[in-house]
Amino acid sequence: MSSHREAPEISKDPVADSTDVYAFVSPDRPDTVTLIANYVPLQAPAGGPNFYEFGDDVRYELHVDNDGDGEPDVTYEFRFTTEVRNPNTFLYNTGPIPSLDSPNWNRRQFYTVLRRDARGREQQLAHRVPCPPCNIGPLSTPNYPKLADAAVRDLGGGRRVFAGQRAEGFYVDLGAVFDLLDPRPFADAHEHFGLKKFPQAGPGVNATKNFNVHTIALQVPRSDLTRDGHRVKDPADPRAVIGVWTTASRQRVRMLDTELNNTWATGPYRQVSRLANPLFNEVVIPMGQKDFWNTQPPSGDSRFAKFVSKPEVAQLLPVLFPGVFPNLDVLNKSGAPRADLLAILLTGIPPGLIPGFQNFTGRTQADLVRLNTAIPPSDEPSIHGLLGGDLAGFPNGRRVFDDVVAIELRAIAGATYPLVDKNYVPDPAAAQVDDGVTPDSLDIPYLHRFPYLGVPNSGFATPSE
Repeated sequence: MSSHREAPEISKDPVADSTDVYAFVSPDRPDTVTLIANYVPLQAPAGGPNFYEFGDDVRYELHVDNDGDGEPDVTYEFRFTTEVRNPNTFLYNTGPIPSLDSPNWNRRQFYTVLRRDARGREQQLAHRVPCPPCNIGPLSTPNYPKLADAAVRDLGGGRRVFAGQRAEGFYVDLGAVFDLLDPRPFADAHEHFGLKKFPQAGPGVNATKNFNVHTIALQVPRSDLTRDGHRVKDPADPRAVIGVWTTASRQRVRMLDTELNNTWATGPYRQVSRLANPLFNEVVIPMGQKDFWNTQPPSGDSRFAKFVSKPEVAQLLPVLFPGVFPNLDVLNKSGAPRADLLAILLTGIPPGLIPGFQNFTGRTQADLVRLNTAIPPSDEPSIHGLLGGDLAGFPNGRRVFDDVVAIELRAIAGATYPLVDKNYVPDPAAAQVDDGVTPDSLDIPYLHRFPYLGVPNSGFATPSE
């Protein structure tokens, strides 16, 4: 959560497990869009001697749909290669790493970037680009920000790329959410099943606070992503809207060489992970279909629409919080499909519902992060995005600081249902429910420049309490 360990099979394969997808108009370069896909969830910083890295045997892709059919029109493919300088030492590094080409760094990783269009035509954008090392500590990586900055590469034409470790920017109280949906700020109102000892109300606890992730980030001109390369300025223009998702794929056959004690793969690639909207597979798709969902393209998501139109969490809220969500309870029992959630998650919000805004991609139901590229960055951004009156925030794309847990909980609780039924009055709690965690809970701040996620937590540093 957002999509950390969201399905049984992918939780066993962390290097192919996508955790978060971000897509936003770059606040410091508003003529560009930044796309970010994170992988390898919940990295404990002191994870040596085999520190975290991308998988050489995984094909990572960022996809963009710009014509509303749920199929990729632009794809950026990343392939990684790991090189070991000295196989006769157990050390990741044999001394300080002052630069990306330091001979003290024993296990380096490089990557190639390909751009592919809807016709399958490929263009190599970069080759043998170095990733930075993991942030080990003050002796091994004495100036980590410098190393990370050196790993940001200019691809020309206003394009930039980065791949490497970053601080986890997603914040959530996992312990409370998965303890029978018991957000700490609302714990006193929870149904406690007759237990004599139960949690009391209090502030949220950020379970991902001291972890890292591996980030793939691209910054490209908006016209690289829009239909026919249009530089759209009018937010009402359908060509301004793109849909973004990420996938990870592995070859179908994986073999173990018992003599050399290694593995190798062959055959065509098969998708094993995908992600767009936060929490979609995590809490919308039921357990029995999570692994299947990870293998499917967004264009087929109409088969999962029934889980969006009647989400399990919406059914649980009136039960777990007696008397707190009476209006939602009536809505649930009416059997009316949640047209608001279907729009937010599967088609985008059509024009006419929110003044000055739309991110509608058409009738094809597909789980995509939908971004209206003609809406400029906000001068006064709200972590609650559209619910906070900020048209540049989630679910219009997703910025690294957007409080997607609160936004989606409030939407599910009925806060957005008046968009489709003006007579519906949300319960007062619908505008307040969240897990009690905000960006203030992060020790490491976001950056105001590409790649926007903060410097990774150091393996040597003691996490603050």
